[in-house]
Amino acid sequence: MKPYNEMELSELNEELNKLSHEYKKFQERGLSLDMSRGKPCIEQLDLSMGMMDALNSQVDLTCEDGTDCRNYGVLSGIEEAKELLGGMMENDPDNIIIFGNSSLNVMYDTLSRAFTHGIMGGRPWFSLPKVKFLCPAPGYDRHFSMTEYFGIEMIPVEMTPDGPDMDVVEELVSSDASIKGIWCVPKYSNPQGYSYSDETVRRFARLKPAAPDFRIFWDNAYCIHHLYDDRQDHIIEILDECKKAGNPDLVYKFASTSKITFPGSGIAALATSLNNLEDIKKQLKHQTIGHDKVNQLRHVRFFKNIENMHEHMRKHAAILRPKFEAVEATFEKNLGGLGIGEWTKPNGGYFISFEALPGCAKEIVSRAKKAGVTMTAAGATWPYGKDPKDTNIRVAPTYPSFDDLKVAADLFTLCVRIVSLEKLIKEAETAN
Repeated sequence: MKPYNEMELSELNEELNKLSHEYKKFQERGLSLDMSRGKPCIEQLDLSMGMMDALNSQVDLTCEDGTDCRNYGVLSGIEEAKELLGGMMENDPDNIIIFGNSSLNVMYDTLSRAFTHGIMGGRPWFSLPKVKFLCPAPGYDRHFSMTEYFGIEMIPVEMTPDGPDMDVVEELVSSDASIKGIWCVPKYSNPQGYSYSDETVRRFARLKPAAPDFRIFWDNAYCIHHLYDDRQDHIIEILDECKKAGNPDLVYKFASTSKITFPGSGIAALATSLNNLEDIKKQLKHQTIGHDKVNQLRHVRFFKNIENMHEHMRKHAAILRPKFEAVEATFEKNLGGLGIGEWTKPNGGYFISFEALPGCAKEIVSRAKKAGVTMTAAGATWPYGKDPKDTNIRVAPTYPSFDDLKVAADLFTLCVRIVSLEKLIKEAETAN
């Protein structure tokens, strides 16, 4: 079929009429499918059930250094957990704090501490007339909702296949002292699946912020979440680059096992400079005596080492890879060559990013929902939920079953075609 923008008005109307009948058939099926969040599916959760047997009432719950994990203490986490997460994050265990179950919670607390008590002796952010954050977009909706909750002004920065537009980042960060941070998902980014280039990472490390308390919030959520053994993205390590550049305190690096073991029952970590760690610990000691060491030990006993964790992630990939490939194949089959959309083909992570014709994303998502498929809200991948061109849709292939996913992808592409046709017909009629 030829591209829609090359069709005559009569051809567009004929195509729309045909597809509208197909859409009604979908509605008659009474579907109820969820592609709204990047949740692991049941088969992925089953991979970690052995963790339930790693500890029981008969085993020794003492660490190698003699720490009894059943009791209070160890503010920064047990050493074995630091070593395991250090391997995952590519950081020295001495530069790591192990927290509770959620890296998102750690990011929230990090913002909160900055607001109430400042960073390394700086003024508390609540006392400043204005606090701003740079927000690469499309980006992670929960980063944006958290930032908005604290009343921080969000400034969108365009994402490219190499990462954020660094010309813009460097100019803004160096010229505006009210800019206190930037959100980054550097590997298999949410939602596009992009990974930062070496040059992008080095430019981040060489930033010259106008604000001494500026921090890069480096959310490395998908650091070992590859889909392929032979096509893996690699990014250079940001803390090491910052140290080389003379900016050792510039980054807070976050990660967790939430999409490795059990979401909501994993362990989260923050890696940063020793100066930042001491600053955080001074405040953290008033918040907790220590996080869940039994869960930390459970993860250590289950994985034992980083090599086993990588092998565990290959099992995740074996479940997810066919789903991503099925969605990509459906997009190509149903939309390829029509000129009405583009999509990413990531090598890892949890999402595919779809770019519709301008002004179409919200209507596509709405049409899909009316026929039984729930997508992430259009606009959610932009600060304040406002996609300026109304084009971006985040596609989450992970949670549905394989068969349900194929149905959802077919319906989604049908909605893309219908909404695109309606737009082109309206434009053609207006032009005439």
